[in-house]
Amino acid sequence: MAAHFDRRLRKAAVTTTVAAVAVAALSASQAPDVTADGNGRQTTSDNVPTSDTPAADSATGNSPYYTDLPPLNSPSPAPTTGTPTSPGSSEAGIPATVLDAYKKAESELRRAKPGCNLPWQLLAAIGKVESGQARGGRVDANGTTIGRIIGPQLDGNGFALIKDTDNGVYDGNSSYDNAVGPMQFIPSTWAWAGRDGNGDGKEDPNNVYDAALAAGHYLCRYDWDLSVQADLNRAILSYNNSQDYLNTVLSWLEHYRKGTHEIPDGTGSLPVGRSDDPNTGASPTPGRTGANPGSRAPSTPSPSTPPASEKPTKPGSPSTKPPTDPAPPTETPAPTPTPTPTPTDTVHHLENAGTTGLTATAGDTFAKRISTRAETKAGDAVGKVRIRFTVLGDTDATFTGGEKVAAVTTNASGVAVAPALVAGEQTGAFTVRATVVGRTVPGLDYKATVTERVADTLTSTGTKELTCTPGGEFADQVEVKATLKGAVADKVAVTATLIKSDADPVENDKGPYFKDADGKAVRTLTGRQTDAEGLLRLPKLYADDTEGTYILRLTTPGGATLDITLKVAEPAEPTPAPSTDPSTAPSAQPSTEPTA
Repeated sequence: MAAHFDRRLRKAAVTTTVAAVAVAALSASQAPDVTADGNGRQTTSDNVPTSDTPAADSATGNSPYYTDLPPLNSPSPAPTTGTPTSPGSSEAGIPATVLDAYKKAESELRRAKPGCNLPWQLLAAIGKVESGQARGGRVDANGTTIGRIIGPQLDGNGFALIKDTDNGVYDGNSSYDNAVGPMQFIPSTWAWAGRDGNGDGKEDPNNVYDAALAAGHYLCRYDWDLSVQADLNRAILSYNNSQDYLNTVLSWLEHYRKGTHEIPDGTGSLPVGRSDDPNTGASPTPGRTGANPGSRAPSTPSPSTPPASEKPTKPGSPSTKPPTDPAPPTETPAPTPTPTPTPTDTVHHLENAGTTGLTATAGDTFAKRISTRAETKAGDAVGKVRIRFTVLGDTDATFTGGEKVAAVTTNASGVAVAPALVAGEQTGAFTVRATVVGRTVPGLDYKATVTERVADTLTSTGTKELTCTPGGEFADQVEVKATLKGAVADKVAVTATLIKSDADPVENDKGPYFKDADGKAVRTLTGRQTDAEGLLRLPKLYADDTEGTYILRLTTPGGATLDITLKVAEPAEPTPAPSTDPSTAPSAQPSTEPTA
């Protein structure tokens, strides 16, 4: 057993050494736009701005990640699953269910946000450094991890300080947050970024389909084009704010782009190096300089850490102390210093900073933007606090960029102004809630309303009189154009009703009619909208046997009204033309007047 453990130690040591030596080569040969400086540190050739996203507003809370680099030689793609046949293939391969989740997420994002150009290989690269592809693909048939993957608690002890936001629902910790699942979302981010990727009606961060789709939407939440290197770098940095993290993900991204293969679930290898382990050679992310109080890896001994009895002593010192050595003096542990309150810690409540009248027509941008002020208990402004704005309710309204969540930092006056709201096509009321990121204080709700598109004028495009014989059908269809202040009014709802008369505008029970899908007579049409040119053509009209003159009334939101006259009558008898045959002319009658 000791020999086996010693072999594991030697293997881990070699792996660490090789990884450190390979950094420069990988940086130059595999990571796009990544080079190595004279000391072997990775740098980007373009001036990529470092994300200023606080830990509490990133996907992972800037949690630790795996630092293992990909093999120097990319594997050849294999179309089928099976037992790996080449050395290191379990390390380079991707478990079947995990790979399927990445590809499904890419397909969905291609449909939902085509301008983002999200490659599934990016999700695979992030999944590799975050959880080792769900701990080597330890997932069930539905894609849920076998056992939860929980990162260390973010208690400020060597990591970011993020107090509990989910009452321990996802991470089992009611004091602090932990990153959760194969893509390592912190609960506060999952609360708005979570998605149902496998269609089971749940948003579970421990399900690889849900987590992969959520990660895709997270990376595409702004107007970033991930085919552009600068945007790609920004997106990755927003996931975990570390230059080393960026370089590691880019290396795996390029590796997977060159080719990978599918391996059976549960056969992948778990990475060894971690960013919070000083022995891996990776620079820790800012704010994460202490030892790791927890681990995402399965609860097995780390191959790089020998048991206490086998730990080497300092060079030149005896391996054991003489039995006559005095007992070491008892040291009184230093008291834990009280952390300095952050601005977030001082927030007592949120106040409306003057937002009123949130109303917009469908498809338009709301003229007013939501403003929220963070205040202390005494009512003083609190700057440098992240405020999260979330669109709630049954609505398709979003913020600019298509997302329903936006986080904004308060200014020196304690005010955060949300991005502009854009109304969708769904009308009605909804709510935008403002909350403090990283602190549990009551949210502040703003009511908003989307109204129907309107038109102030309707005109007929036809010039012919609309007539029909009893029991027949009208030869021409009614077409109208809607305008608002002279401009085309598109997507405006139009209601068409055959009324009894101008003085009695109720629906008529006789005369012309439309037909429904079953061929039955209907005399009121709703749910019709004008097209992009403001035009609407109504279905064909028919007539019953009742002759007369009828009115078709069309109305729109905004007050536009148009009456169209319809006539139902038998055709007039043709008038015979005068005869030109002399034989049919009346003959002259003899005069009966007496002659003189």
